[in-house]
Amino acid sequence: MPTTDGDATPQPALTRDALAQAALRVLERDGLAGLSMRKVAAEVGVKAASLYWHVRNKEELLDLLNDALMADIEAPPRTGDWRAELRGYCERYRTHLLARRDAAKVVAGRLAPGPNLLHLMEGQLDRLRAAGFPAADAAMVSYLLGAYVQGFVLQEQSPMAAAETTGTGRRELADAAAERFRALPPAEFPNLVAMAGDLTGPDLDDRFAFGLERILDGLAALLPPERR
Repeated sequence: MPTTDGDATPQPALTRDALAQAALRVLERDGLAGLSMRKVAAEVGVKAASLYWHVRNKEELLDLLNDALMADIEAPPRTGDWRAELRGYCERYRTHLLARRDAAKVVAGRLAPGPNLLHLMEGQLDRLRAAGFPAADAAMVSYLLGAYVQGFVLQEQSPMAAAETTGTGRRELADAAAERFRALPPAEFPNLVAMAGDLTGPDLDDRFAFGLERILDGLAALLPPERR
């Protein structure tokens, strides 16, 4: 309902979309830990009680936020190469989540299909079925890829060690871990000593690509040979 304050200009009606956009701004500014109904209400210029006409609690607000986070993801172009298209979905999704503060924490494990998510899901499932995946397998593949990307981003956005929270870089921490591995007693830890560089050398882009390619290798086995 529009509100007035004396002779002030009436404010536009509060909508669920306006709440979602306000929640996005609060998330970017304060992170998920700082997101609250009170802050979102202040962002749109109303009392917190007004929000409860649209969402019953913070979890329902997160459902709206989850879909709002999907609004500007662009699907990869259709090329007829299922493997390239799925790789494109995952790479774009990872980039998208990394670019938005705490986005992975909001979307991980959440299935709250609003209009934006529905269109993304429909497009991905259509490509999977066109590639030859049976319906049940296509559904499982869609879940698997989303879970892989979300889980990977959650890990890469988490501190590698306490020192990272005080300004030490991730590469510096990885190099320090390598030196610790190399200094271990070889008789007790032969693999850690020998593989110190292999364990700590690859960057996150390489690790993401390696895992994704192995997933795609496994998915190929679900298709007839001529479709792989």
